[in-house]
Amino acid sequence: MAQWLRISQMLQCLPDDTVNNLYPPSAFPIEVRHFLAEWIERQRWDDFALGNVEQVSQARALLDQTINMLQSVAQHNSNVVDKMKLMQISRNMTMFQQDSLQFAVMVREILTKERVLLGTPAQMPNPPQFQQYPNIESSFPNMQDVDHLVLKVIEVQDIRQKMHQLQEELNWERQNYEVLQAPIQQNGLDHTKLEIQKLQNHIQKLEYNVKAMATKRFQLLKECVDCLDQCQTRLISRLKAWRWDQQKATIGQPFDENLNPLQTWCEQLLGVNGKLRQELVLMGEPIPELQERLGKLLQVLIQSSLVVDRQPPQVIKTQSKFSTTVRYLLGERVAPGKPVVLKAQIINELQARNLSSVPCDNVGELINNTAILEHNTSSKSTCATFRNMSIKKIKRADRKGSESVTEEKFALLFSTEITITGCDTPYRIQMISLPVVVIVHGSQDHNALATIIWDCAFSEPDRVPFMVSERVPWRMMYGTLNSKFTSEVLTCHNLDQYNQHFLAQKIFDKPDFADDFSNILVTWAQFNKEVLPGRPFTFWQWFEGVMELTKKHLREYWSKGLIFGFIGKQHLHLILKDRPNGTFLLRFSDSEIGGITIAYVSATENGGQKIQNIQPFTKRDLEIRSLGDRIRDIDHITYLYPEFPKHEVFKTFYTEPQASPIGGYIPVSLQTKVGTQASSDTPPPLTSLPESPHSVVGFDAQGLAQRREEKAPGVCQHQQQATTPHALSFLTSS
Repeated sequence: MAQWLRISQMLQCLPDDTVNNLYPPSAFPIEVRHFLAEWIERQRWDDFALGNVEQVSQARALLDQTINMLQSVAQHNSNVVDKMKLMQISRNMTMFQQDSLQFAVMVREILTKERVLLGTPAQMPNPPQFQQYPNIESSFPNMQDVDHLVLKVIEVQDIRQKMHQLQEELNWERQNYEVLQAPIQQNGLDHTKLEIQKLQNHIQKLEYNVKAMATKRFQLLKECVDCLDQCQTRLISRLKAWRWDQQKATIGQPFDENLNPLQTWCEQLLGVNGKLRQELVLMGEPIPELQERLGKLLQVLIQSSLVVDRQPPQVIKTQSKFSTTVRYLLGERVAPGKPVVLKAQIINELQARNLSSVPCDNVGELINNTAILEHNTSSKSTCATFRNMSIKKIKRADRKGSESVTEEKFALLFSTEITITGCDTPYRIQMISLPVVVIVHGSQDHNALATIIWDCAFSEPDRVPFMVSERVPWRMMYGTLNSKFTSEVLTCHNLDQYNQHFLAQKIFDKPDFADDFSNILVTWAQFNKEVLPGRPFTFWQWFEGVMELTKKHLREYWSKGLIFGFIGKQHLHLILKDRPNGTFLLRFSDSEIGGITIAYVSATENGGQKIQNIQPFTKRDLEIRSLGDRIRDIDHITYLYPEFPKHEVFKTFYTEPQASPIGGYIPVSLQTKVGTQASSDTPPPLTSLPESPHSVVGFDAQGLAQRREEKAPGVCQHQQQATTPHALSFLTSS
């Protein structure tokens, strides 16, 4: 951050153009550099180089982390203007996901230019001018690109019309020349000779102009085809980016599903192609090179305009209904007459790698696998909706080693034959869905979902289906967990650095490791193949259980910062050891899937203190009695860490007593009671960990922050930790 502090002072002396060139507003706004200054300067940007494909995954991890951190900063920013600006910037930066290496190199160059500035006097008479970093948006089609192309086509048409007029005039003058030639041959009149000479000169001028315009027309036609090729390449890149964003939405990344702008561009480029093919016909002589290029461009555009608008479920149980929607972006240009019927079939990984022809070997039987392409005039979309599809049976490939059925990936292939108005021949078009895992029993759902999460999070663009790395850096894994957690729970409250550290300790089985895990590689096996030490479940099964519990029963508690979340025993003892009796915090159970427990400080018989953990509350427990009411029931706990009275913090979650029922019955209520039996547990050796800056919405945030900025000592005496069972008792009143 030291570099940014110095450079930010120097920027005040530089012209706006220089600042905008250094921090391109459309690619890397200065706000990114300002709000993420410390983090940016800690990363190893200097190692990146364009063309080094081995660095792509690392660059994408830094890009994803940049976007996540911007969103986090925005969510915790009290300034509404800054919040909206940062959220917009984070959305715009997703455009780098197709070329994350370009993003990393851009940051490297910005930091290099900053260092150049710092090596010069603060005030310079002629400050250095930096070349504008290429705008990533320029690689995508936009209205200006297409408008420029359309104007070129109009110019070609205008030249053709002028050439036609000149040619008509030339034909007329040639006829006059022949008429005047007869008298001069008979009589040899001098004035006729003079007229003929003038006419010859005029004819020569007309011939020259026609020839010059023909040359210009051909050159413009070639430029139009080149421009069309460039625009279409960019359009297809944007379509791929849309599909990539759709895939990333599986793990909670933002996704703009609106296809209307892309449809407009497809239609415009198709129209331009048709006009250029018409101009080539009107040239009067064949130009094979341009005709062949336009034909190939037309074929690619027609075949690339089929999009899976609504993906099928990525975990599909056999004999269960599901739906999906396929959209054709050139639907309004489909030739009328015979309806277009799309067929769906399920294909395996090997077949997905060879889609040059329609697979003839059926690996699964799909029910209701055809749908008609229908045009909706109100939405101007042309879609085929498969409403009641079902996989009747599936044929699996031979498994490798310890690979399970929930690791095998399939896809749905949609295909049809289509004829476009103005085209002589029909075209075969097809598109595959995102990978799906087929299961036969609900118990396989968790493991199948893990396969999909790993595939969507860590696959590369334009990969060979369905290749994905077996190991990724922890920072990428954590970014995925955080994104999935916040999107599933529907919360803006992210997992913090303390949650991240504990999750890393858990997945790597390194409870004593206090250093940074960011660059340590986590494997697929550690994620969801090997059970956690001493547990009967995998890391993903445990994490998903917490996510489901939070989504269904704890969303408001989590969003308001009332739940500490993922915390290890070291950190737990470190932050609670000097707190008054009755101080408690809420943490997710380390030993049980989908459980939340209360850890609190209590007195020992000899006047000391010990930390107790109440038996975790599961989904079933919280369906019977809410967490807020259970906290109210337990007299042992009085202050939410660090020192918030529980009745002030949780009062909005308390259930009001029910009115006396009609009929004279004695009302019955439930209450949580904590038992006395407990199992002792000695915490592991402690490492130096700061207190977590969790916030409680609506309370003394400044005081809370000041208290939590205090650093906990690196070592403390071991204290007893106990797990206390809870029970529900029926209370009666007369």
